[in-house]
Amino acid sequence: MGMLFSLVAVIALAAIAFIGVKLGLLGLFGIILPYLAIIVFLAGFIMKVVKWGKSPVPFHIPTTCGQQKSLPWIKQNKLDNPSSTLGVIGRMALEILLFRSLFRNLKTDMKDGKVIYGSNKWLWLGSLAFHLSFFVVLVRHLRFFTEPVPGWVNMIDAVDGFMQMGVPHLLMTGVVLLAAGGYLFLRRVFNQQVRYISLAADYFPLFLIIGVALSGILMRYFIKVDIVKVKELTMGLATLNVSVPEGIGVIFFIHLFLISVLFAYFPFSKLMHLGGIFLSPTRNLVNNSREVRHVNPWNPEVHVHTYEEYEDEFRELMKEEGIPVEKE
Repeated sequence: MGMLFSLVAVIALAAIAFIGVKLGLLGLFGIILPYLAIIVFLAGFIMKVVKWGKSPVPFHIPTTCGQQKSLPWIKQNKLDNPSSTLGVIGRMALEILLFRSLFRNLKTDMKDGKVIYGSNKWLWLGSLAFHLSFFVVLVRHLRFFTEPVPGWVNMIDAVDGFMQMGVPHLLMTGVVLLAAGGYLFLRRVFNQQVRYISLAADYFPLFLIIGVALSGILMRYFIKVDIVKVKELTMGLATLNVSVPEGIGVIFFIHLFLISVLFAYFPFSKLMHLGGIFLSPTRNLVNNSREVRHVNPWNPEVHVHTYEEYEDEFRELMKEEGIPVEKE
């Protein structure tokens, strides 16, 4: 049900853009909605990060997967159980750039009444391809918002299109993004455990990103748009001196509208793991609990009724009952 609802929602969004452009609402879909989406994205992202940053972490709770720093002759696992800031930086870098914990993840299954563990590298590969290609696609699009285009953006574009196939040349990351998104979707459909826990909030952003990638590929290779007018519009958006040229093409506004919805939806969805990974106390804390005593700063001061105070209070009664006391 969640999958069908999300698919219909994304198709409806594309239809709204199509109808709106046909009705002549170019300013709405080309100027107003993109600006609103950026404002909502930035405000929502900052508010969510600030809220997380203010959340108290009274306990020392780093996730550990290896030997902690201990006696000199016991070898420490400095990445899985870091005891220094440098170790935490290395651990976070491997996690963010290479999805190290996902690479080491195992799939669990039952066979003949026994629990069987096996490799799950396809999920790691699909997720890594999805995120890295998405990042490269975003960086490549900077050429539409800058003039002159920075050399490093042109270099990324050239490397991305090193497989020269026709005109315009084939950009691999767009194809990889669409293929990786398709794999993640099919995994949710055909893996019964994943399908059981999947909600509309899991399908909708996935369909939205697939819609963005698909409309971009259609616009680049099949349904032509006026790239000069596209550049004119995007440069106007970047410099706050915007006007919508005539004759760009409907597919561009569908693409732009889906991107706007994605940006506006981003801070309120599971996609916010982009910011959350940096603030996760299970990842960004050193594990030095054997060197430093961690005291919860929010614990209220508790007055303990010591035995000495107890005996002072009940000494005479204890003597009457024959209970030995330390002080006469």
